[in-house]
Amino acid sequence: MDNNKIIIFDTTLRDGEQSPGASMNTEEKIQIALQLDRLGVDVMEAGFAAASAGDFDAINQIAKEVDYIRVCSLARAVDKDIKAAGEAVANARNKRIHTFIATSPIHMEYKLKMTPDEVIKRAVHAVEYAKSFVDDVEFSCEDAGRTEINFMKEIVDAVIKAGATTINLPDTVGYRLPSELYDMIKQMYKFIDGRAVISVHNHNDLGLATANSLACIQAGARQVECTINGLGERAGNAALEEIVMAIKTRQDIFAPLYTNIVCKEIYPSSRLVASITGIEPQPNKAIVGKNAFAHESGIHQDGMLKHAKTYEIISAEDIGLEKNSLVLGKHSGRHAFKDRLSSLGYDLEASEIDKAFEKFKDLADRKKDIFDDDLRALVADEIIKIHKAYEIVTLSTNGCNKGHASASLTIRHNDELISDSALGNGTVDALFKTIDRISGIHGNLKDYHVNAVSQGKDALAKVVVKVQFDGDNAVIGHGLDLDTMLATAKAYVGALNSHILMKKQINK
Repeated sequence: MDNNKIIIFDTTLRDGEQSPGASMNTEEKIQIALQLDRLGVDVMEAGFAAASAGDFDAINQIAKEVDYIRVCSLARAVDKDIKAAGEAVANARNKRIHTFIATSPIHMEYKLKMTPDEVIKRAVHAVEYAKSFVDDVEFSCEDAGRTEINFMKEIVDAVIKAGATTINLPDTVGYRLPSELYDMIKQMYKFIDGRAVISVHNHNDLGLATANSLACIQAGARQVECTINGLGERAGNAALEEIVMAIKTRQDIFAPLYTNIVCKEIYPSSRLVASITGIEPQPNKAIVGKNAFAHESGIHQDGMLKHAKTYEIISAEDIGLEKNSLVLGKHSGRHAFKDRLSSLGYDLEASEIDKAFEKFKDLADRKKDIFDDDLRALVADEIIKIHKAYEIVTLSTNGCNKGHASASLTIRHNDELISDSALGNGTVDALFKTIDRISGIHGNLKDYHVNAVSQGKDALAKVVVKVQFDGDNAVIGHGLDLDTMLATAKAYVGALNSHILMKKQINK
């Protein structure tokens, strides 16, 4: 192993999906997995195979699709979990099982109700069983940040002897400070003495996830577990983009350490994850927030005009963010369209380009100026290949500030056109009631967001909804159109289609 390389372990598809409202279907996960491959991520935690049939199917499909990235499944230190993980990653070119058990006194006493000796015995068996499926086994001491150091050394020594190749020491509840984690990793680095790679997984409950991860790297950790946009349960995880760019930007501190991340794929990765999950990074989010390279202060603007380095330590182009310039119009041809998509980092199949080009020409007839963000939105809308059980054909709405709004839709289902109408307390309510009537499946709206994709009065509307159908788990739907109501209807139908697809996967 190159001791100067920092292994980037991305858990967007596992821990990131545990963000409230961030559930993804298999096709969406595959698209993110392919982008993580392009990004240069070393290890991808594709999911928790034993959690559901849908998770197992997604990991299994991803294992077949990606080329070089190491595909990993999480598993509790339980035989059925480990078996599911091993079977899910079986088809991957490079594969790993990541098994874990809690090691802090509070977790062992109240959650596991096990003695320390029982925990060690379970951990050793888990690693040995995982080795029967894969050569590469990672073991995590859950809640390592609150684990007694002597017990941590004892269990780590046992699992390394059992065959664990990576030891993860997570700050599961985001409790520790950088100096505390530095000391912990320093002690464990000396104790492990090169017998396994030390990994860290820091949560952001106190806003310290990135700082903690960087401190751990300085102390000897050589794998960092992180997510795109810092997604994750509660306050999220350490953000991949922040860790990578900190190492790259501060080589005066971190040299000769490096990562294999292709930095120009950072912004496209951020946009894809935000588009699929419907969770936008906060405007002032480091590296990928929309204000990260914006300068409003007169003093800052003056300095930037004289020399960019006066107020920018990172170039926007370094992360794949180009100026939102006007690029194409209705007279642009297919070749120019394909060339522009290529410059934005998209490598699409001919059929995907054809479909995206048709949408582009339709948009160009309705919208004067086409921006790069418009193109990104069109492509993101196209590459998620969800089977369209229901598809909107026509829509008509009537709003009223004194009385009921109404909506009328014609929807294609199984090659049959079905039309219906409904009244509602507002146009959006009328739309959703009409779709429920046509499908016969009742949806409960949990969240609704509308954003302008670019700028101007004719900007594309990007609508993201979170809907719970028939009491099942909530799903995400996306809609894109110049007409906000049509985008809203598309988003709701998209959620409906995703719900139907996930039901089919579970019932396989």
